[in-house]
Amino acid sequence: MAASLWDKKALFFGGKGGVGKTTCAAAFGLLAAQRGLKTLVVSTDPAHNLGDIFAVHINEEGELAPNLWGYEIDPAKESSRYIAQIKEQLKNVVSPVIMEEIERQVEAAYSAPGSEEAAVFDKFIDMLERLDREFDLLIFDTAPTGHTLRLLSLPELLAAWIDRLIKQREKANRLLAMAAVGAPDLKDRANREDPVLSTLKRRQERFGRARDFLVDSQQAAFIFVLNAEKLPILETKKALSVLKKNHIPVGGIIINRLLPETAADAFWSQRKRREAECLAEIERSFGDLILARLPLLPDDIYGRAALDQVVALLARQLAA
Repeated sequence: MAASLWDKKALFFGGKGGVGKTTCAAAFGLLAAQRGLKTLVVSTDPAHNLGDIFAVHINEEGELAPNLWGYEIDPAKESSRYIAQIKEQLKNVVSPVIMEEIERQVEAAYSAPGSEEAAVFDKFIDMLERLDREFDLLIFDTAPTGHTLRLLSLPELLAAWIDRLIKQREKANRLLAMAAVGAPDLKDRANREDPVLSTLKRRQERFGRARDFLVDSQQAAFIFVLNAEKLPILETKKALSVLKKNHIPVGGIIINRLLPETAADAFWSQRKRREAECLAEIERSFGDLILARLPLLPDDIYGRAALDQVVALLARQLAA
C-alpha cells in the first residue's frame, strides 16, 4: 500500500486534534521532496503550525526546503477575498441601481455558518489546478476531523446548490424569451448570452472536477493519523464511515507517539498496558490500513533537526 502512495497527486492528512497530523504531513512532504517530487504542503487548519515545525514564518506561501513549499490558508482572508471577487464579477452584469442591495445580500451570505469552509474549498480547487503545472504532489494538513469532513462533503452540497441556481436562471431566461415576443428591447436582451448563467456553469464544472478528483483513488487518498488511545480510535472509525459514504479513498493510517519499550516504572507500565490494549483494537479495526508506527520522541518537533528524525523513521516504515 505504501508504494502506491507515491503515485498519488494529493494526500490528505487528518485525524483528531493534537495527534500529530502536521508533523506527519510535514515529514511526508519533506520525504517526497527528497525523492524528487515538487511538493506543496497546504495547511487548512486555522490554528496553523506548519511554519512553526520548520521554524520559519510562512506568509501564505513560502519555500520550506529544496523541492518543498508550504501554504497556510487563512479562512477569514479567503472568505473576504472570495466576496470581493463575487462583487467584482457582479458589477459587470448587474445594474448599478440594484448593486447595493446585492452587495448587502452577499455580505450576509458570507457571514453565515459554513461560509469560510466554502471559501477554503474554493482555494482548495485553486491548489488542485496548480498540479502538474507547478507541483507533482499536494499534501493537505487538515483541520481536526469534524471540520475536514465538512470540507470534503462540500462538493456534493455546492454542486446541488449551483444546480438549483442554474435551473432558476434558465427558467427566468425562458420566461424572458416568452415575454420578448413583440417587444424588441426584451428580445435583444433575451438573445444575448447570459453572463450570470455562464458564470454559474463555469463554477458547476469546477466543483465537478474537484469532486471527480477527490473520489479518484488513482489521484487522491486520505491518511489518518491517530494515537493509541480510545478517543482517536473512536473518531477514526466514525470518520472512515463518512469517507466511505462520500466515496473518498483512504490511503492508510499512521499510529503516532507510541511509548518506548524501556518505560518501566509503575506509571509508564500502566500506560504501556493501556496502549497495548488500544494497539490491539487498532489492529482489529484497521489492520490492513496501517502504514507506519512512529514512536514518541523526547523533544518537541521544531526545526529541521527534529523533523529529520521523523522523516527517517517514516522512510524506514514506508519501505518495510
